[in-house]
Formats: sequence, C-alpha cells, structure tokens
Amino acid sequence: MTDTGRPPTGHAVVLGAGVGGLLAARVLSETFGRVTVIDRDALPEQGVPRRGVPQGHHAHGMLSRGCEILDDLFPRLTDDLIATGAVPCDVQNDVRWYNDGRRLRSAPSPLRGLMMSRPYLEGTLRARVAALPGVVIHGRCEAVEPIAGVDGTVTGVRLLRQGHENPEDMAADLVVNATGRGNRGAEWLRRLGCEPPAEDRVDSGLVYVSREYRRRPGDADAVALIVGHSASVPRGGVALSAEGDRWLVTLYGMGDDVPPVDPDGYHRFAARLPVPDLHDLLLRLEPLGAPRLMRIPVAVRRRYERLGRFPEGYLVFGDALCQFNPTYGQGMTVAACEAVALRDCLTDGGRHGLARRFFERAARIIDVPWDMSAGGDLRFPSVEGPRTLRVKLLNGYISRVHLAAEKDPVVGRAFLSVANLQTPPQHLFSPGVIARVLRPRAGGAQDTPLLTAREEIPAGH
Repeated sequence: MTDTGRPPTGHAVVLGAGVGGLLAARVLSETFGRVTVIDRDALPEQGVPRRGVPQGHHAHGMLSRGCEILDDLFPRLTDDLIATGAVPCDVQNDVRWYNDGRRLRSAPSPLRGLMMSRPYLEGTLRARVAALPGVVIHGRCEAVEPIAGVDGTVTGVRLLRQGHENPEDMAADLVVNATGRGNRGAEWLRRLGCEPPAEDRVDSGLVYVSREYRRRPGDADAVALIVGHSASVPRGGVALSAEGDRWLVTLYGMGDDVPPVDPDGYHRFAARLPVPDLHDLLLRLEPLGAPRLMRIPVAVRRRYERLGRFPEGYLVFGDALCQFNPTYGQGMTVAACEAVALRDCLTDGGRHGLARRFFERAARIIDVPWDMSAGGDLRFPSVEGPRTLRVKLLNGYISRVHLAAEKDPVVGRAFLSVANLQTPPQHLFSPGVIARVLRPRAGGAQDTPLLTAREEIPAGH
C-alpha cells in the first residue's frame, strides 16, 4: 500500500540494473503496481563482475550517508552485508587517511562506512529488489529508445532481447533512464523532439590500475588506507578491505605518470606515492590476480534541470544524470540520495511534472559533490576549466583544513562529515571550525596560503 492507503498502480520501467537503477526501482515499487528493470548484460551471481560495469573490478566503498539510506530502503541490509563478509568501519577511527601528504588524526566518530566489492553490493541489491512484490528484472535485453504518443508523452520503451531479430515495445507509465556512463540520453531526447541538456565537463586524465590481495589478520592497523593525490604529487592510491578476506587496491595517476600493469612496475609506482604506508602494505601481501587497468572517463554533469521542455513519463537517474570522477567515491551515495529525492517527489506531487521536480532536487544533491570533485580536479595544471576566485579560495582553505586535521580530530571529523555527504560544506566554515583551522600551530608548521594551487580535497574513498 502507498502512504495514501491506495494500492500501487501503473507500470514503471527502469533501464539499467546497476546500483542506481536498482535503487530507483526500490523507490518506484512503493508507487507503481509493476516495476520492470531492464539490462543488456547477463546478470551474474552475487560478487561476479559484469561487462557493463568495468569499474566493478576496482575499489569501492559506501559513504556514511549512503549506508544510512541503504538501511532505510532495505531494512538491516548493512547488517546482512556485514554478516556475509562486508567490512564496516568508523570512517575516522578505522581508516588511515592521507590528504596532501598529511595524516588525518584518528578519533572515534559517528561516521559509519561499509567496504565491499561493487559486484557484491550490486548482487545483494539485485536480490533484494527482485524479491519485492511486482518487480521483475530482465537481463540480456537492450533498450533501443523510449517511445512517445502524439502529444510527446513517453508511453513505453522499445526493447531488443538478445537472440531476437525484431524489437518489441513495452508499455509504461514511467520510463527511467539509469543506463549509466554510456547512456544515449542526448540521442533519445532528440528522437523525442527535445533538445539535450547542456553539459559541464571536466577531464582529469586519470588512469586506474587495481589488484586484489589476500587479507589476513594483522596486515595493517586500519581496515583501509587512503592516500590522496595533490598538485605536487599527482599520484594516489587506496587499499580497502572487502568480502572474501581480500584487499582491493587501486593506484591512480595522471597524464604520462600512470600505474603500470606489470606487477613489478605496479609496486614501484606505489613506492612513489606521497607516503610509504601503502607500498609497505603491498610488500607484505599475497596477490590474487594480475593488475587491471581502467581509463577514467570524463566527468560529465548534464543540466537537465535547466531544460525548458522535457517529456512527461520519462526520467534520467544516477550516472546518466551526472557521472563523477570516481576517485572521489561519490557516485553510489549520490544515487542513494537521488532515490530519496525521487521518493519525496512522488509523495509530494505525484507523477505529473515529476521530471522537473526531481531534476531540481537532484541538482541540489549533485551541487556539493560536483563542486568538491570538479574543484579538486582543477588543482592540476593539465586539467582544463575555469579557475575562479571562488575555486582558488576554497581549495586554499581546504589545504588549511588538512593541515589542521593532522593534529585536530574535530577538524578532521568536520571534513569527513562533509566528504561523506552528511553535512553541507557550510559546516567547514562555521565559526568553531574556522577558528580551529586558522589558529597558529606550534612546532614550526607552515600555514598554506589561502590562494594556492596546492589544495587537496577528499580522494580515493
């Protein structure tokens, strides 16, 4: 039953069975009598990477705000994940953070994170969503295009099942494009007679190389090591605990200075990180496979909220709406926040005008992580984009935050709370935090000027 006491009615089709699509389907199941999830991949067993999600081989973590939303949408989900191998953490106390080469001061905090492989989380969510009343998930089925009536309202989607020569039309009251980074949203809008949205683009030129290692008790004094890159040392890496007693290790670099895929070169690259901790850990670990390379696609924010015209019965969600630089670990948690926004939009205003209301709320969600990641990328001279006074001031202040967080756990918690999307960025500029960030430090520590190219923001988590 819905909140109004009426049974759900209608049919929603979600294109894409990744994390974003599954979260959208979960919310839509509260309002629609039937929800069909479509994906072109064969959908494997839990924990097995699939072709359409190449980033699934690389390190992932769920930010604190994302964990809270998962438990709201799927009661006891994080407990179940932990019971079957996912690794919980106090984000400040159990993780060894290095930002701008400085270690953030560890201390107990209320920030709870969860570490597991992307395929493991996706498989768990898929099983939970498939068990919901009225929900069906189809693999090996590709969306050709949305279809519309004479008034431009989307009335369904044209599908092509693998092994079939001819497409078929599936009627729907709502079609959600959650097809991820490779989506054809602009082309589909043109076919529907609408202009595609303007785009904000930032090309960091990052390259990831990841490798799995066996995890044993006593490997490290933390469940994760995160070494952020900076303008002075444009290399970074993470080592995250995961299910199956594994370490998921991802190293990344920019331009010509990228991690090699041969094992010896991979370790040599780790030795050139700003601090030795991650390299020292790798020297003690047993590898479980060869390194895997992934070139990071351009980060793109599609400004659907600015469109003057958009078809009824259609929605864009998750990475199809905004794809972030994955170094900052924001995508899955932003998708979770968008799911909450979608639920609120349906509750507050129903289905008519849904897209406009949702895009406006999603834009406010995206603003914070986009500014953090895009502003962070603009630290690097090779990255094209406008370096406004606001960006320079913010990056200079964040450098001071990292300097203070090396000694002051209150500043570290404030930073991590913003990075985990628990509190707005204004929290870092509250009088109490500013006083701690700007107060003189003993021992000859040098303050970083507010206007500087050497800023650092949350990386690799």
